Amino acid sequence: MAIGVFDSGVGGLSVHHRLVERFAEADFVYLADQANTPYGGRPGEEIVDLTRAGCERLFALGCSLVVLACNTASGIALRRLQQTWLPGYRRDLGRPVNVLGIIVPTIEAATGLPWEHEAERRGEKVEKLDILAVFSTPATANSRVYEIEIDKRRQDVAVFSQPCPELAGLIEQGAPRVALAAAVEGHVKAIATRIGRPPDRAILGCTHYEIVGDLFRAALPPGTPLIHQPQATADALALYLERHPEFAPGTGGVRRFLTTGRPGAQSGLVEAFWGAPLRFEGA
Repeated sequence: MAIGVFDSGVGGLSVHHRLVERFAEADFVYLADQANTPYGGRPGEEIVDLTRAGCERLFALGCSLVVLACNTASGIALRRLQQTWLPGYRRDLGRPVNVLGIIVPTIEAATGLPWEHEAERRGEKVEKLDILAVFSTPATANSRVYEIEIDKRRQDVAVFSQPCPELAGLIEQGAPRVALAAAVEGHVKAIATRIGRPPDRAILGCTHYEIVGDLFRAALPPGTPLIHQPQATADALALYLERHPEFAPGTGGVRRFLTTGRPGAQSGLVEAFWGAPLRFEGA
């Protein structure tokens, strides 16, 4: 039994790194769909199909849980897979398996409220709005998942999404920091222009962006709080495993890294973030 972590590329390593720290004895298999990255500009049905294929591969390798360490897959594919695919797949497989996402824990961290909570709609004027920026892929931004779900829970938080169409690809390619910094600064300026001022808080709504989190901190006003998806996901997974002991995560400390793309070493940018050389096996 192991925990699978799935992403379109290397961005999910930001979540994976925190999970490995939190669950040091657990067995993990990371799968990057680098043959098809990035997902952010793909049609919804294609994202669903690619995500399902990644989950099937991880379940075939013995994983009992798969964490979608990808906002695009979590926002576009997760609910469909949970409702229309997983029930039959579990029956055919004959053992408990499940797929979890990272958007629910992120929204819980952003609102300070459990997912089940929905605010009573009073229609009262809110005197002071908390302006929350979400930097994400175009597919996540177009889904409006953060705007919709946060508005259900907090009337005093106004969400503005900023699509960053090229940023995940630049990170995936290990682009020079000067190019990455220019792209981040451009997106931070763009959303501040749209809002009319800088945001009060920000979500890095693509797991790739955690790899360049320092560039976002530099581009935003000093002290702007960032809501970190890796920490929120690790906290949520710990609670989930307590409630569901049938998903034993193993105890051997196994670490496997797989890719549908080119096996071998990853970029210097990714290895610097991870803190050690990384070699991916072919999936």
